[in-house]
Amino acid sequence: MKPLASSSSREKILSRIRQALTHTTPPPFPELIEPDSYFVKQDEDLAVQFAEQFSALQGKFVYCLTLADLYQNLSALIQNKGWASIYWNDPQIDTWLKPMDLQPTNDLPGCDASITSCDFLIARTGSVLLSTGSGGSRTSSVYAPIHITIAHCDQLVPDLPQLFSQLKTKYGNQLPSFLSLASGPSRTADIEKTLVTGIHGPKEIYLFLVESLNNMRGI
Repeated sequence: MKPLASSSSREKILSRIRQALTHTTPPPFPELIEPDSYFVKQDEDLAVQFAEQFSALQGKFVYCLTLADLYQNLSALIQNKGWASIYWNDPQIDTWLKPMDLQPTNDLPGCDASITSCDFLIARTGSVLLSTGSGGSRTSSVYAPIHITIAHCDQLVPDLPQLFSQLKTKYGNQLPSFLSLASGPSRTADIEKTLVTGIHGPKEIYLFLVESLNNMRGI
């Protein structure tokens, strides 16, 4: 019985796919694939780039030169917002905030805000990479109505290719069991094409960026 034309065409397509999978094809634009960043100009300040993109995504950015600045700005925010219950489950946050005499709550669903550290900051997209490897939990950056991240400039990378490279350097083949790339507060436009924030995660995102890792070790 003569096969149908559609079946014959299908076999030809599958044959071409199989052939393509057995042979590597050079990229059509090799000049675009470079080890250096091709999204961010090399002379552009990554902190400025990140702050602009993060703010454009409705994130609230706070620059701190030292830990003393962090304490002052964070205390002012807590007082201004009237937060009485703040959650964190991150040993690094314990170390950084110890001089503030803040006592974290264990009630994540009922807290006013949560605080985490992070792995990296992506300047090109204004995104924050969170993971269980950076000391946080799977839920602390999602369940709280307000999420606060504390980071330092040494965690800035230009773009996603550099992020993946840094992840490999940091973790090798032992990646954390949880990785989350957060780009601003949760938002959706599914309801009558109106942008609404806080639907399935934090409605507000704060990032406190300390100038240097050395500044995170003391005042």
